[in-house]
Amino acid sequence: MRPSRRAPDELRAVSLERGVVKYAEGSCMVKFGDTHVLVTATLEERLPPWLKGQGRGWVTAEYGMLPRATLERTRREASAGKQNGRTVEIQRLIGRSLRATLDLEALGERQITVDCDVLQADGGTRTASITGAWVALADCIGWMKTRNMVKANVLRDNVAAISCGIYNGTPVLDLDYAEDSEADTDANFVMTGDGRIIEVQGTAEKTPFSEAEFLALMGLARKGVARLVDLQKMAVA
Repeated sequence: MRPSRRAPDELRAVSLERGVVKYAEGSCMVKFGDTHVLVTATLEERLPPWLKGQGRGWVTAEYGMLPRATLERTRREASAGKQNGRTVEIQRLIGRSLRATLDLEALGERQITVDCDVLQADGGTRTASITGAWVALADCIGWMKTRNMVKANVLRDNVAAISCGIYNGTPVLDLDYAEDSEADTDANFVMTGDGRIIEVQGTAEKTPFSEAEFLALMGLARKGVARLVDLQKMAVA
């Protein structure tokens, strides 16, 4: 039995609320159970120096956790003077995931920065961030279309992400902290709306996992991502 009493293939309650920040070109409050992330997308008429003159745009991401997003206060990274390795890894993952289904030439020589701020963490902050980031990005591009800044279809597909793991010997979907902290195997899957894989992160935390177990996790992830994509489509419809 899972601590949450969910079925092995059951997601936590997921919500995607758009337009939650007045000034951002796109925004989304994403909730995966008790994991809550505020995502904003900001359009800037500038590019990194190494991209100038190439006729294409860029999407990048920043990620952070508020000090009391967790059970105990976490020191702000700004006060430490640098980001930790986990933060850098996650924000690079978010950026890669979003760029994978974007037509950067159609975006033009502009940059969109997606900020993912974790308000409350209960496992799966990176997967929630990616799923909500796509909604904020879609709204930002919609904002541009209403102003005739882009004409082509910049977003070629949806992007969503979900965690899976082996908990007490059973493959399960969408781990919360109680499961994640005790899982034998922990994996994150980032996929497109049509089921293609962008990235897979999988680690044996305690016991090495077999190919059959990996395929079971992949099957759960496909089901979970398909549900998340449906929710994204309903959110932006």
